[in-house]
This record gives sequence, C-alpha cells and structure tokens, in this order.
Amino acid sequence: MTKGAPDRDYDDADVHVRPPQRKAAGVPGVVHGLRDVVDQAGVRRGVKTLRLLNQHSGFDCPGCAWPEPGKPHLAEFCENGAKAVAEETTVRRVDAEFFATHPIGQLATKSDYWLGQQGRLATPMFRDTDADHYEPITWDSALDVIADELAAMDSPGQAAFYTSGRTSNEAAFLYQLFARKLGTNNLPDCSNMCHESSGAALSETIGIGKGSVTLADITDHAELIVVVGQNPGTNHPRMLTALEEAKRRGARIVAINPLPETGLRTFKNPQTVRGVVGKGTQLADLFLPIRVGGDLAFFQAVNRTLVGADERTGDILDHAFINQFTSGFDDAAAAWQELDHDEVTAATGLTSRQIDAFVDEVVRADSTIVCWAMGLTQHKQSVATIREIVNFLLLRGNIGRPGAGACPVRGHSNVQGDRTMGIWEKMPDAFLDRLGEEFGFEPPRAHGYDTVDTIRAMLDGRIRVFMAVGGNFAAATPDSERTADALRSLPLTVHVSTKLNRSHVVPGRRSLILPCLGRTERDVQAGGEQIVTVEDSMSMVHASRGTLPPASEQLRSEVSIISGLARRVLGADDSTPWEEFAAGYGSIRERISRVVPGFDDFERRVDEPGGFALPHPPRDERRFDTVDGRAQFTANDLEVIQVPRGRLILQTIRSHDQFNTTIYGLDDRYRGVRGGRRVVFVNSDDLSELGIDDGASVDLVSEYADEERRAPSFRVVAYPTARGCAAAYYPETNPLVPLDHTAEVSNTPASKSVIVRLEPATHP
Repeated sequence: MTKGAPDRDYDDADVHVRPPQRKAAGVPGVVHGLRDVVDQAGVRRGVKTLRLLNQHSGFDCPGCAWPEPGKPHLAEFCENGAKAVAEETTVRRVDAEFFATHPIGQLATKSDYWLGQQGRLATPMFRDTDADHYEPITWDSALDVIADELAAMDSPGQAAFYTSGRTSNEAAFLYQLFARKLGTNNLPDCSNMCHESSGAALSETIGIGKGSVTLADITDHAELIVVVGQNPGTNHPRMLTALEEAKRRGARIVAINPLPETGLRTFKNPQTVRGVVGKGTQLADLFLPIRVGGDLAFFQAVNRTLVGADERTGDILDHAFINQFTSGFDDAAAAWQELDHDEVTAATGLTSRQIDAFVDEVVRADSTIVCWAMGLTQHKQSVATIREIVNFLLLRGNIGRPGAGACPVRGHSNVQGDRTMGIWEKMPDAFLDRLGEEFGFEPPRAHGYDTVDTIRAMLDGRIRVFMAVGGNFAAATPDSERTADALRSLPLTVHVSTKLNRSHVVPGRRSLILPCLGRTERDVQAGGEQIVTVEDSMSMVHASRGTLPPASEQLRSEVSIISGLARRVLGADDSTPWEEFAAGYGSIRERISRVVPGFDDFERRVDEPGGFALPHPPRDERRFDTVDGRAQFTANDLEVIQVPRGRLILQTIRSHDQFNTTIYGLDDRYRGVRGGRRVVFVNSDDLSELGIDDGASVDLVSEYADEERRAPSFRVVAYPTARGCAAAYYPETNPLVPLDHTAEVSNTPASKSVIVRLEPATHP
C-alpha cells in the first residue's frame, strides 16, 4: 500500500447529510486547504510551495483558469487550489511495486477517489497484450512501442491525440505540430466537452471564440454582473474575491442557477479581517432559481422586454451602437415577438415578476457583464443560448467598453491556451498556412475528430492508437460503459500523466503510462532550467516556474516526451529541430511568435510580471471579424425540454471536494454532504409527488430515444433545487449521458440536461 494513502475504499453507506452552509470560505476554507497540503506534502514542503502559487516568480495553479490580479496577494490561492497543490506535491508514490501488487482488474473496481489518493506516478509502465498487470518499461522502449504502432497504421487518421487543459503552451504547440506532421487533425481535447459551445457561439456572433472582459472590468468598472449557470464558490473560488471587490465598489450581482450556491450567498474572504471575524459579504442581490435548460427562454424573454420598453421610451437600447456595429437586429426582434409566454414559463419555471425584477437591474446599469460556465454549455441548445446572451449584451452596447462584455469562465488552467496553440480538430486555414510555412510542410486540411467523434471512431474500428497528454479521458467523457469499451478495443492506448486515474484501468490491448513533471516541479533540460507559459480565461499569457525537485528521477517533461516521440516517428530526416526544442523552450516560443497572432516578441513579454494580454478585437477596438464585419444579432428557435410525467431533468455537477474528475475528498461542505458522493439532490415537493422519501436509496435511470442507462445506489437528498430538476455528481453520473446526446453545432455532451427517473435501488 502506498504510504499515507487510504487503506480501503469508501462506502457510500457512510454518507451524512446536514443543512447546506450559508457562508463560503472563511477560516474553514483555509483550514481544509492547509490540512490537505500538510497531510500529503508535509509542513515544510507544503508551505514552501503554497508561497509561490500564482505568484509572478512562481507557478500557475494546476487547477482553474481564473486570472491572477496585477498585484497578487501573498496567499493568492483558494481552498481547492491548495488541494490541487497537495495532490501534486504529495510524498505518496505509485511505483513498479504498486503495480506488481495491484492487477488491473482489481484497480478497475476502485473508486476514482481511491485511485487518485495513491500518489504520483514514478516510472513508465507497460501493459503488454491483454495482460492484467502493468510492468516497468524504459523510456526508449516505451517510445519505440508507440512509434511501431503508429508505423503499422493504414493511415494517419487512425491515431487520435487528446489533450487536457494542464498542458503548457509550449507542449501543446509541439503536440499539434507532431500530429499534423504525422498527417492528421485528430486533436480532441477537453474544450470539446466544456466550452466548445461558447467558442462556437462567440466566433459566429462577435468574431472570436473567447470572452471579451478583463479582471479589471469586473473588479473596477462593471455596474451589473450576471452569474448564470456557474458555481464560483466550488469551481472558481478566487472569482469570489473579484466579485467581493465589485460588490463593495457598488456593483450589483445577479445569480441565475437551478441550485442556490453558498458562494454566491455570503463570502467570508479569509484574506481580510472582515472575512475572518466579520459577517462577510453578501454577494448576490437577486437569485433566480431557473429550471435546468431554461436559460435560452429566459434571455429571449428579457430581450423582448427590453425592446418593448424601448419602443415606449426610446432610451433603453443603445441605438448608436446597434446601428454602427451590428447586423440582424430586425430579424432577432421579430423572433422575440413570436415568443410564447407559456413556453417561457414552462422552460424557466420563473414568474413574470422575477423576470421583470432582472430587467429592472439591467436598465439601471450602464455596464453589464455576463459570466457563465458549464451550466450553460452542456445542453442541446447551448450554442443558441450563448448567442442569445450576446444578443442581450448587444442591445445595450455592452461589448467593447469598460465593465461590459461576455465572460465564459474556463475550467482547467490552460484549456484556452491549448486552443490558441492549435489544439483543435478544425483549425482555420490561416493558422495552418502559417504553420506550414514556418516548418516547411503541408498540414492536413480535412477536419479531424472531436472528443465525441473520437469515441464513435474507436467503437467503429477507425482508431488504432489513442494518446492523451494529461486529463482523465475515461472519467471525463459521457456514456462511460461505451467509452470504456471503446478504449479497451484499441491496439494501443498511451497516457502521459502525473497521477493514477480511471483511464489507466480501462486500457487498450496494450497500454503505456508515461509519468511527467507537474507544474510545481523544476524542469531542467540540456539548456538549463526551463519555464513554461499558460493563458488564463481572460487571454492573459504568463510564465510558470516549478521549484520542487521532481517526484521521481524517471519523470520527463511533456515537451521532452513529445519531442522524443516525434523524432522517433518522423525520422532523422524530418527538418523540425525536436532536440533543440527539448533542450530549451525559448526556441519553441520563438516559433510560436511567428505562427500564432498576438505572440510577437514572446520571450521578452512573458518575462514581464503578470505577462501580457492577447489582442481581442471586439474588446480592444469594437472590431468584429464576422461575415460582414459587424457583431451579429441572431434569431434562435426555442425548444422546451419535454419531461414525461414522473421524470426529472438531471444536471451533473461537481462537489466542493473536487476539480473536474479529480476527487480531493468525500465532503461537499457547502451543500451539507459528508462522507460520500453517490447522492442525488431533488426538490422536496418533487419527492412528495414521486412518493420518494428523503434519504431513500434509488437507482438513476436515464431515458434517451429508446435506450436506458442505469447508475445504481444513490441516496436521495431533499434540496431547494428548481422544481422538476435533479443534480448529482460526475463522473458517477457520466454513465447516464448518452454519447449521441450532444449540443447542436458544438457536439458537446449535453450532460446538464438528462431525462431520468428514480427507481428503488436494486442493491440498496
């Protein structure tokens, strides 16, 4: 057993439920974060590392992509950031002895929490054909295995190269270069599963698939901040500090979400005296408990109301902005007039009075920001919903001026940077032209597979080799059983990872686990100590410098792994200087500066404290790179989710002890759950109507087309969520999400709107 790791898996029968907390963070947040660091890393090692977290001379948090302020606090991290550091700096090790003791079949029965708690991967491991144990392998032999399998493919399109948001800009750039030199655009990534809907909608409407605000827009300028489909207290805790700054300056905050979230009620900032000994700051001035999937109808109703009010008074809309910078207003306005009041009520679950209260907030504010996350992006009509939010912003000129704009809050720390570096299955020709010119080859032009299509291709036998740099593909993806079957069917799977996870225990017929450096660790190459760079949610690019000794002498950097593999696969005659890239990452940044717009003079600018902002035409100069050079109003058809009698709309959510698929612990303090994760939150009135008791044990059964999927043994928790809705944690509920249940346009899994019924547990 790995030293310090849990000696047994947890039992959900131990779940305890208390009333939800009404205040977020404060001293308990500090205590819980530090406790994990001390437990896994030790006092001296842990404190030394936290001191450099999110500092200009330190390393970027391995967790969320919330930006750092210009002058970071001495403790510029949140509870979950501390837990992320604890997981990476742990002294626990998963080595050859561990794998000799634990067959793959046994590991597959363990929970995601147990797997993650075993510690850092210490040595390359290989599962030979259909064996039930991983065994040690040398780096040279491991790279040979991959190269041989790639060489045996009938075409480059039989390989898929997945990336998570923890990858640095430098590694991501080399990874996509290698894939395209091989001859494929099969570059699925975690963006496909989270904010692809945002990128699709924003690219169409404002000409760039990124948010248009800066941190200063929130803290210093916005008069109204709308937080919709997002739970900052759990998923982006440092955002609460920015919201507190805005609130104390006089901004108003509206929260729109099916569940009331503690972080948007009262925030006790542990970095201030009032947050430690005072009452804290009430953040949300208005909370609208919208029904799951009702956001499109809500913003359509709001936009219709704003247009109607302007027709009466003439001073609600920004007509000068609309006339000069936009197209499509008349068609959008005509569509709003056709909106059916009863459909709006059915979709949103809100009253006219609640919607009018929001409109009053909007009219009083001269500058408005809308923030959102996966609560909006993972529905069938997600792209239409975000287009409608853009309509809302355009009506009052809330794009391209201080304190106003669109703010999709990205999850993983460099997921936005990966896309900027070319990790996308359908990069535009302009990028491919520059890449080809810089490296002297013709990049493939045919679009590749996104994440969902990659799984489909695996199931159909069109993929032979799957390689993932970071991430936990098996746990993050929908339709867990089909995804596991898809992975197991492959001749070879390769995972570049820091820790043990679910993907390692659903391997291909042959499988490699390649351990890599983490953000906290020193990266020393032939050219000396290296830095990497990342891009946050607000298009700021900055450096990250690890300081700890590597967890094992056998760890390699992502750049080193990719460069070594590329040379083996592409051969000695390939003109790309892979060895030079591996020796010194400045040479990679020089190439990036010539290929990726906005990275001119990259090496010098990234050395500046806080880094630099990438250009954003709508924000910087109200320039819109759309079909006609104007921001686009759109008319969006409303499709109300039809829920059969006795069913609920389930949304998958994170617990407070979790980041993406990484499970830090078994408590969700803010929602009052302790000691387990298989719980389902349901409105008490719905439970009465269904004849189900609070605390009952149920199976969740999803219904899609003529198919059913079952996730067994969930404890029911009566919770003040919107009527007709339910919520439960992922990845435990990912088996309920059909592979084909995806967002229109973006193909993102619609994990936030799954029709389910609750049945008595088959194995209580």
